[in-house]
Amino acid sequence: MRVIAIDGPAGVGKSTIARRLAERLGWAYLDSGALYRALTHAALQSEVALDDGAALAALARDLELSLEPQGVVRVDGLDVSAALRTPAVARGVSSVAAVPAVRAVMVVHQRRFAEGKTGVVAEGRDMGTVVFPDAVIKLFLDADPEERARRRLDQGQEVGPDADMGRVRADLEARDAQDRGRAVAPLAQAADAERLDTTQMTPDEVFEAVWMRVRSVIRP
Repeated sequence: MRVIAIDGPAGVGKSTIARRLAERLGWAYLDSGALYRALTHAALQSEVALDDGAALAALARDLELSLEPQGVVRVDGLDVSAALRTPAVARGVSSVAAVPAVRAVMVVHQRRFAEGKTGVVAEGRDMGTVVFPDAVIKLFLDADPEERARRRLDQGQEVGPDADMGRVRADLEARDAQDRGRAVAPLAQAADAERLDTTQMTPDEVFEAVWMRVRSVIRP
């Protein structure tokens, strides 16, 4: 089983690139963020406090989480895909993901997803550093906060109806600080990862740059 790990901060376009790459290769696509969002959504639905680490870890162990093609995410068999991009989930997911016991459980879910696959394109914040340290290719996508905020605002998801550029940028920077500062598996570029600054690039340009890197290592 071969893994391509793509890490980076929120709003940098990891999901778009990883999904296209998985489709091009005919590999499975692992959206690790969707799993954390699914857990956050389940906690909100179950009224589990997002600062209760023990309860969140127990919930994570009990849930049946599955990722399916076309971005379908199921929790205990129920399709929750549409609920994962709401502002409430976006606000809470970093807190949930910062809980060490939760991350330990989610690593198990993520590695189990990859079992038996020919290849996996995995994207998140610790794919190359923690979950798949032996990935055949590691990439770290980045962009300046202003550009990431613009992209997030253009998408119209997660930000709420009254959002503006300043607020979205502030939210992203706060999430960056939380993701980079957590005690376990912080957002960081793996020592052997290639960094790609996408600030001035279109999605197609980013994909072509990534595809050239992949083709230099893997023959589809």
